[in-house]
Amino acid sequence: MLIPIVYTIVFSFNDARRTNIVWRGFTLDNWLGICDDARVCEAFGNSILVGVTATLVATILGTMIAIAIVRYTFRFRTLVTVLLFLPMATPEVVLGSGLGSQFVNLGVERGLWTVIVAHIMFCISFVVVTVRARVASLDPSLEEAGRDLYASPAQVFWRVTLPLLMPGILAAALLCFALSFDDFIITNFVSGNAETFPKFVYVAASRGIPPQANVIASAVFVLAILIVLIAQLSAGFRRRRLAKSG
Repeated sequence: MLIPIVYTIVFSFNDARRTNIVWRGFTLDNWLGICDDARVCEAFGNSILVGVTATLVATILGTMIAIAIVRYTFRFRTLVTVLLFLPMATPEVVLGSGLGSQFVNLGVERGLWTVIVAHIMFCISFVVVTVRARVASLDPSLEEAGRDLYASPAQVFWRVTLPLLMPGILAAALLCFALSFDDFIITNFVSGNAETFPKFVYVAASRGIPPQANVIASAVFVLAILIVLIAQLSAGFRRRRLAKSG
């Protein structure tokens, strides 16, 4: 499982020419000239734009839906819950082809905005599932304590409910961004001429992926590892501080 990751990192330092398949020597030029191939940075920027936008919208909508499903009783609640799980169970090739056909039938020009809409649609399901578990485990007595202290419903939500839900919301947002940034199948059906980073890598693979793509992939991998380490260290420091204060 780790061999492809190691290969990607090692060949980001390869002195490549037309292709980046054979090792030709060590160089830092790929890291220093990461945007020498403008298409690489453009595709990477598109993926960041799509991922951030889809994550923000899907996280907000998914959190609202999760709270509504757990806390309130309304007609067709079971049906809504089942429908929210369908995108997770549907194969991506089916979901992507269906969305692409709908955009064509409606006369919508495919591009980055259609990619964003598609990513929001399938990310909402993952956000709802993640946040819903957090909402279900929330102790209602904590919110009741806020109301007993004469807090308004808005104050209870912003000062009690939301902070308690934040770990689940952040986890859902990170999952949503990872799924969006990494998606190729659905994106390929709905993107038209727009190019995201996974789509660029797929197209470039037929003629040799440029080493700058390896650089970006390596940087994203290292950044993800650093985020996990920082989160774990911060949690450890908080636990030790709480233990000392207790």
